[in-house]
Amino acid sequence: MWLLITLAGIQFTNILDFMIMMPLGPQFTSLFSISDAQFGLLVSAYTLAGGVSGVVASSYIDRFDRKRLLLVLYGLFALSTLACGLAPGYGALMVARVAAGIFGGVLSSLSQTIVGDVIPFERRGRAMGIVMTSFSVSTVAGVPLGLFLAAHFGWHTPFIAIASMCALLAVFAALTMPTLTAHLKMHAPASAWGRISETLADKNHQRAFLFSAFLMFAGFTVIPYITIYMQTNVGLTSAQIPMIYLVGGLATLVSARWFGRLADSRGKFETFRLLAIAVIFPMLGITLIPAVPLPLVLCVTTLFFVFMSGRMIPGMAILTSAGNPAMRGTFMTLNSAVQSAAMGLAALVGGHLISRDANGLVHNYWMAALVGTCASVAAMFLAKGLDLHKGMVTGTTTTAQE
Repeated sequence: MWLLITLAGIQFTNILDFMIMMPLGPQFTSLFSISDAQFGLLVSAYTLAGGVSGVVASSYIDRFDRKRLLLVLYGLFALSTLACGLAPGYGALMVARVAAGIFGGVLSSLSQTIVGDVIPFERRGRAMGIVMTSFSVSTVAGVPLGLFLAAHFGWHTPFIAIASMCALLAVFAALTMPTLTAHLKMHAPASAWGRISETLADKNHQRAFLFSAFLMFAGFTVIPYITIYMQTNVGLTSAQIPMIYLVGGLATLVSARWFGRLADSRGKFETFRLLAIAVIFPMLGITLIPAVPLPLVLCVTTLFFVFMSGRMIPGMAILTSAGNPAMRGTFMTLNSAVQSAAMGLAALVGGHLISRDANGLVHNYWMAALVGTCASVAAMFLAKGLDLHKGMVTGTTTTAQE
């Protein structure tokens, strides 16, 4: 349990560092005099850098003790986040975001790899539910608090606060995490690029990477621009925006654990299929909602958060299990690169699909949701054909349908 709590804490700061950028969109576009597409590039810089670093990391991730590697990467991530907080302008912030993405993307895949290494298949949905409550906590507490700090002390402050939290969690991880070296005994020594080639050559891995890309692409054509749309088209004030994340986060804090148990009892594919379909309706709704009272807005946005984050729980349990246990670290790191590239590409696509009129209103946001809907459906069909490895060492496999 302490291992899962530690990983959840690390994921919390990692997710918060990424998420805090999006509600700050109106501040950045005004402060730096940049377009929505340029802001999308600022968001994408993190994920695209994570994609490149994932490819590089796949050459070494299975060569080291998981704990030691996690602590080193987390320390570098904390320094990069601090650099974001100290950035004097758009250019410096872009460089700092690239650095944060380089280490943050690998951290995410490494955390998921550890879950796959130590948690049996039958309990992996619940374990992912615990680790992924970090998303809920970041939206409940992290994003609203970050916006409060940004509103009262400047946009630099949230990043400095996150870096400080990383320092504390790094000490906690060093004290509580066990040494994780079992994976080092599972395969004969091979060259780094040979291991990557072997991982990429696996047909099941290829299908899993494509599933992973659509899984992430589905949401990130829409997510980066929620705050901009809510303020310009729906008419919410900057003081009301944190309510979207607070209420949505509270709901996902409850639903994440329930979806994790459901994935283990009903089946990971069946749960994913239901949530992949369910998320389509609030995703379209969030991009079409007109100026309505705040309670109605919160109903739509909360459903979006619940289903969007909920589908990630069985989705990541499926992905973690799709990797050959002997190559799981390499597989998950390459998967992180795929996911980062997909998120970055999705944010760029979304930024170019939407436009502004003379009054500053956002148009064509629904097109971004339509593209995300197609990606969600594609992910659902791809998941069905994946073979899932049940254990750490056994050759036993199952299918996603089970």
